[in-house]
This record gives sequence, C-alpha cells and structure tokens, in this order.
Amino acid sequence: RDAVDFQIKLQPCIRISLSNGVPVYYLNDGAEEVAVIDFIFEAGNSFERKNGVGATTNYLLKNGTAKKSAFDITEYFEYYGAYLSTRCSNETASITLHCLSKHLNQLLPLIRELITEAVFPESELDIFKQNTIQQLSVNLLKCDFVANRLIDQYLYGAKHPYGRVSSKANIEALTRENLLSFFDRYYLHGKCAVFVAGKLPADFEKVLDANFGDLYLNDKKSIPVYKRQMAEDKIHFINNDKNGVQGAIRIGRPFPNRKHPDFKKAMVLNTLFGGYFGSRLMGNIREEKGYTYGIHSYLENHLEDNAWIISTEAGKEVCKETISEIYKEMKLLRDEPVNEEELLLVKNYMMGLNLGYIDGPFNIIARWKSLIINGLEEKDYYDSLRVIREITAEELQETANNYLVPEQFYELLVI
Repeated sequence: RDAVDFQIKLQPCIRISLSNGVPVYYLNDGAEEVAVIDFIFEAGNSFERKNGVGATTNYLLKNGTAKKSAFDITEYFEYYGAYLSTRCSNETASITLHCLSKHLNQLLPLIRELITEAVFPESELDIFKQNTIQQLSVNLLKCDFVANRLIDQYLYGAKHPYGRVSSKANIEALTRENLLSFFDRYYLHGKCAVFVAGKLPADFEKVLDANFGDLYLNDKKSIPVYKRQMAEDKIHFINNDKNGVQGAIRIGRPFPNRKHPDFKKAMVLNTLFGGYFGSRLMGNIREEKGYTYGIHSYLENHLEDNAWIISTEAGKEVCKETISEIYKEMKLLRDEPVNEEELLLVKNYMMGLNLGYIDGPFNIIARWKSLIINGLEEKDYYDSLRVIREITAEELQETANNYLVPEQFYELLVI
C-alpha cells in the first residue's frame, strides 16, 4: 500500500521589488476581504551586542513614536479592527499586521511611522523591564522553563545566540540608547522583506511602494558567525524546586539544518518517534506506562545550527524510568524496521498535515516565507513531499542508526 496519493500543489506567489529594491512576495486570493502583511527584518538576537537588545527593540517598536504614544497607536489599530504583533527570533524580527483589506491605506502609514520614528520612551522601557523581571522570577520556579533554557546552553553554548538566556542583571542593564542604536542599524537602515496575502486592493503595489519604497531597507547585514561550544558533560541533574511534584526531562543532540540531505528523512522518523499523538513515545510513555500527560520530539528550525530534542514532564518518582523508555524506543527504531501499517499511518498523517498547511492564502504565504527565509526553493518543498511518500522502512532504520544514538544526546533532568 502507498500513502494517500493526491497532488499537493503550492500556489505560486507574485514577487515584485519596491523602488528601493525591497522584495515583496504576495498572494492575492481569498474569499474574505482580509489581509496579512508581514515585514521581516534581519534584526534577530544574532545581531545584538548586548543580551536582550534585539527582542526588546522589536517589542517596544509599537510603544511610542515621535508623534504618537503607545496608547494612541493601540487605539488607532483597534479603531480599524486591526491586530498588530511583533516577534523576534534568532536571525529575524517581524512586524505583522492583520486587518480588513479596505483599511490598508489607513494603516500602512502608521507601520511606516513605527519603522522610521519609533522613540522607545523611557517610561515604556521601565514598564517593560519591570514586567519582564517579574515574569522571569516566576518562570524560574518552573522546571520546564529552566529545562528549556539549560538544554539550549548545553547544545550551543551560553554565548551562542541560540543558547543565550536572559537574567535580571542584563534586563536591568538595558538602556534607551541601546535600543535606539539597534533600531537605527537594523530597522531604519536595515534589510527587510515583505510577505502579503489576502484579498488585496487593485492598487496594492502602488500603495505599498508609496509608503515604503523610499526607505533605506535593503542594506544587507552579514549575520555574525557563532560556533557551538557544547557542554563537556552529557548528563545533567538540576534540583530546582524541592516542593515540586514533577520533573522536566530534555534529551537533545546537535543536528544539521534544513539544507542537509538527511533532514527530510529525519522529519519522517521524528514524526514516527515522537512527533504526533500516535507516536512511539506517546504510545509507550503516556498510553501504556502513564508516566506523563504528553511527550514529544522535534527538530528545531534554526537557520544555522540545529538540534533534535525530546521533551516531557513526568512525576518525580518515574523520571528515571521515563528516560530509560525513551532510549528503549530509540533502540527499537535502530534494531527493527517499522512495519508497513505504522509507516503508512505516519505517511498519511504527514501528507494530511501538509495539505492543511496550504489551506487558504495566509497558510500558503507562510509556506513561501518559510522557504525563502531558510534559503530554500520551491523544489525543496516538493522534495520533502516526495520523501514522505517514498521513504522505506529500511531508510528510516538507517536514519535511526545514524542519529538516534544515545551517546550523541545530552540528557537533562530538572526537578
């Protein structure tokens, strides 16, 4: 038997360039008069010289300009029924607007104002620092939060952008001058790409160019090169909360990024191993043993270095048994080929998931954004579907023997 055989076709997006060379990728489609516009800047935390500057700058972009207060900005977007969000990751930072298509003419000028005239008021920075420190103090009592921070440090190093963590001291050390400097270099004189989807006005291209085509947003920034500095010890135990009843388990190993030839095979193997509700780890550790409410594994999706992580929380008294069962499931995948029925189930699940990923213009542009930001082509998308359809039990077993090797994993237990 074969996986469900239906053709998944990624709807093409239109690419144009603004007058300043900024690339715009858009999809003019949809039944409803709604739109999403996503400004992606090369302004993630990989570019910062001081811990926390990238994320703080991105968060406070919408909290005051030379002309408007944070309240004015929020009220303006709410008046038009629009939603504005910001997000900062390792290499990129975004400003995303969801709105009714007919209001783009009124809303885009304010996006321009945020990109060109953000002032980062001292009062807003003080509130942000106070709230962030308070939230951090609460989170540090949670074993799963501590585990997520530490496993990244072990896999990448405390000075690597993927392994750096925030502390009360570096939050307190943030200054308005830090934010203004980062803003000037990576937003006002930065590198940007724009992704748009929805039922767009006929003059959309002209409106976008009129608002952003004269800005200095096409200055290529070279991402600093960071080398992994992995922890020497591979097994770690942290006693974080003596009154807690659960322990947080993280087991992870370095892994290549999406351009590596084994990545697509590993995605299928990961789904089988711990990537969905019917996975091996869920069937054993949740359904059969009852050690946890949920357990999952995943491949991180960084642009440079990557990792393969298994994550769960279990009762303190069964944490060691849980870890043993994780390694047992790895061994089974190394030693025995997957049976035909289970492999077919995983293939059908993954094909169905991919079908959902291209349901509607917002999801389709998200697929294109993922490809473009990761430096991939449309061919890579179809190659991944082909691997799902055609991968054999023998190929999965070979991949398991290459990568699901206990000696290559870092093991962390936080209780």
